Amino acid sequence: MEKLKELPLWIWCLAVIILISQSTWLFIDARKRDSMPWFWGIWGLIQSPMPLIFYFLFVRSGWFRKGGGKNKGNDENNKH
Repeated sequence: MEKLKELPLWIWCLAVIILISQSTWLFIDARKRDSMPWFWGIWGLIQSPMPLIFYFLFVRSGWFRKGGGKNKGNDENNKH
């Protein structure tokens, strides 16, 4: 615990800026994609870089899609 008291102020400021920036970006991008923006935003505030890694894996890569699967838009075209 004594080591934390020895850290310079600029490191603390940098950490706060990184966490707030990460959280804001995750929230805005998840809201655009309709993928649980509050979850990603809050998680981005408390930790780094794991929320970004998981966000890119599950949301941006398409592993997690609301409404199921990558062919979400093609379902209407395939109905006969």
